Amino acid sequence: MLRGVLDLKIRRLDLDDKIISQPHVELGLPPAEYDVTHASDHPLLRIASYIVVAVLTALIFYFTYKIFFGNNGLSGSEIITNALHDPMFWSAVAVGLIAQVIDGALGMAYGVTSSSFLLAVGASPAMASGATHLAEVFTTGVSGVAHLKMGNVNKKLFFSLLIPGIIGALIGTYILGNIDGKVLKPYISAYLLLMGLYVLSKAFRHIRARHEISTAKVAPLALFGSFMDTTGGGGWGPIVTTSLVGSGHDPRTTIGSVNFAEFFLTVTVAAALFSILDHSVWIIVAGLVVGGLFAAPFAAYITKHLKTKTLLILVGSLISLISIFNLYKAF
Repeated sequence: MLRGVLDLKIRRLDLDDKIISQPHVELGLPPAEYDVTHASDHPLLRIASYIVVAVLTALIFYFTYKIFFGNNGLSGSEIITNALHDPMFWSAVAVGLIAQVIDGALGMAYGVTSSSFLLAVGASPAMASGATHLAEVFTTGVSGVAHLKMGNVNKKLFFSLLIPGIIGALIGTYILGNIDGKVLKPYISAYLLLMGLYVLSKAFRHIRARHEISTAKVAPLALFGSFMDTTGGGGWGPIVTTSLVGSGHDPRTTIGSVNFAEFFLTVTVAAALFSILDHSVWIIVAGLVVGGLFAAPFAAYITKHLKTKTLLILVGSLISLISIFNLYKAF
């Protein structure tokens, strides 16, 4: 009896009047642990949030400078006018709108959707992945900090994902930068086809939660997920989040932790691909961002009026058909 008492783990519980873990209360469970509900109090996670804000601020200043002061004599208005007359910009706007609507409605598949469409309109694998990840820097940064502030980040899970995720991303960018895009494109399309079928299959099956997988097994999953996300232009959310939730991890903290880690993965990919992408990538990035800005109301409308199963069927079928079209063109 005494030994059992001594073996008990001493936990610092969240006993605030403002109950963050309301579902726990409704089910008669103890409050969530303080380290989860107050993750932003941890020094390293607080530093990570400062890094996110600093990177986003620096990028805004950089883009402003490039548009108005750093373009070989062209004025900002001329650059904007040229972009508005570029068909690729409007293609990217449409892609950004569709991808953000899907991501807003399902909570995943932005990268898979945008990369599939960009490959279909003629972008190279490196261009598709680079533009997608550059556009995602802003969305994942804001979303990640929001998850941290709202107590949706598990410190242990976040750090288990972070380093392996960055390593996998670097390996993926090395492959994109050193293999001919024409050779790589059929394989990327085949991967995206599998991801489309995977999303489609989720509409017809139920994942039963098992026991949580250990930290040692999270690292290989993050390495594989980030590698496939980088080379394929998407897949971090569908691969990592679905696997962790399906293995028994808490959905709320899993989504928050994976999302926060995704920012650092996205910045790594964007920085690594930056040197091998030409200036046309900014037209695509601008289009993706502009399209994404208008997507929120549509995502909310679709989420309200369509069932999740219907959305999964539509999105999975769409990604699969586009990937089949890309494979047809490649061969």
